[in-house]
Amino acid sequence: MKVVIVEDEKLSAEHLSLLLQRIDKNIQVVQYFDAVKSTTDAFKKGLDADLLFLDIHLADGNSFEIFNYVQPDIPIIFTTAYDNYAIQAFKQNSIDYLLKPISIQDLKFALEKYKKQQQTNNKQLIENITTAYQQLNKPYKSRFLVKSGQTIDTIQTEDIHHFETQESLSFLVTNRGSRYAIDYTLDQIERIVSPKDFFRINRKIILHIKAIEKVSTYFNGRLSITSNLLKGEANIVSRDRVNDFKVWLEG
Repeated sequence: MKVVIVEDEKLSAEHLSLLLQRIDKNIQVVQYFDAVKSTTDAFKKGLDADLLFLDIHLADGNSFEIFNYVQPDIPIIFTTAYDNYAIQAFKQNSIDYLLKPISIQDLKFALEKYKKQQQTNNKQLIENITTAYQQLNKPYKSRFLVKSGQTIDTIQTEDIHHFETQESLSFLVTNRGSRYAIDYTLDQIERIVSPKDFFRINRKIILHIKAIEKVSTYFNGRLSITSNLLKGEANIVSRDRVNDFKVWLEG
């Protein structure tokens, strides 16, 4: 099997190559590249391989830029130290990934998955992962318009403590405790605010990460958040959201 490794850290590329040899002596690394341009140029010239290991952050940019110029018809395994939200997107779109530092167990699993996916349309997978990346990096709202009496004002997202819903109405609550009705549902708000800053802890609350003072275990596998503007059950992380919440806290 012929393999191409795209990786801007020499030691990481050598480590991956050694692991591949340990797993299967028949695996041959035919090319190394460390940049978007050199990788793109090679594929334009007809570079051929059975499998591509592709780092996300390269010497001259982001590897997703490669797909703006070429559509390599080769299965891809991403290697990355990327954040967990991107990893989830890769998994949802059936793209293999290896989280650095790469372990031989993870590499074996990825190679087995590659073998099972050999009949899959790789071009469609590339389109899926490119779309997921674009969604993850789309611009999110940085401020909201609010109205108080006859006055219209803007609230920056960093000044928002949380969003909440009560009796089918949605409200924005600032760090100072001011409360404004807004014309968005919580489902809509989830899509337009940065997932790095905000998390929906339960059906009624979307909370800013800086609003969290303390997190404690709670009854029945749930978590309790100490936050000065959340009272009663509003500060409880739903059991089905606990794992994702922990991932979000880790960043």
